[in-house]
Amino acid sequence: MLQVWALEGIPEVSPGDDLVALIGDAVDRGEPLVDGDIVVVTSKIVSKAEGRLLRSDDREEAITAQTVRLVASRTSPAGHVTRIVENPLGIVAAAAGVDASNTPDGTVLLLPEDPDASARSIAAGLRERTGAHVGVLITDTLGRAWREGQIDQAIGAAGVHVFEDLRGQTDAEGRPLVVTQPCVADEIAAAADLVKGKSSRMPVAVARGRADLVGALDLPGARSIVRPAERDMFRRGADEAYADGYAAGRIAPH
Repeated sequence: MLQVWALEGIPEVSPGDDLVALIGDAVDRGEPLVDGDIVVVTSKIVSKAEGRLLRSDDREEAITAQTVRLVASRTSPAGHVTRIVENPLGIVAAAAGVDASNTPDGTVLLLPEDPDASARSIAAGLRERTGAHVGVLITDTLGRAWREGQIDQAIGAAGVHVFEDLRGQTDAEGRPLVVTQPCVADEIAAAADLVKGKSSRMPVAVARGRADLVGALDLPGARSIVRPAERDMFRRGADEAYADGYAAGRIAPH
């Protein structure tokens, strides 16, 4: 049985804060961690602790600086431009993940520079402090292609198998599973968001019941979830791809 609960009492995080200490103190006030628990940490507090804050008037410049590749751009009737881009982490997201929600007035947050490394540091610290063999996921709220709304997904991982590879097994009817590979890290991230919420000031949750997913700290991190460019079938938005093709057609020799 999977159990998920949020940790209470974690204060507002500032640059330089020790997240292991803050999370460990919250654990001490409630349910102790046990082997196989997965600690799910909202990326915002990681970014705050790592000093990834900028003035809000630098947001558009920050988006540009964090853009590796423009995927799509849309202008609303009111003139607001939304850019869907690939950022240095390989994540394709609106505004490169530069976020103004749940941040101090006048600031925006960049994503952690290396979420997998941040997850390893937190996991190692919690294992040492609590004696429990735990894994850590760092999550961010992202949209999804072809579907409305957003969910939390894993952008950093340590000590957790991010995939459950069922290929080679059979379904309930005995048919072979050829491509079935659930991204369990994203599934747990989404489940944790149900108890953390967006405005409850509870940025950390614990998931218990999937100890089979917890392992060594050098397991592949969340970066391994990002689909490589050579297997990305949708590298450009439809309008952008049409414009590229039209421009190429105009200059092609006839």
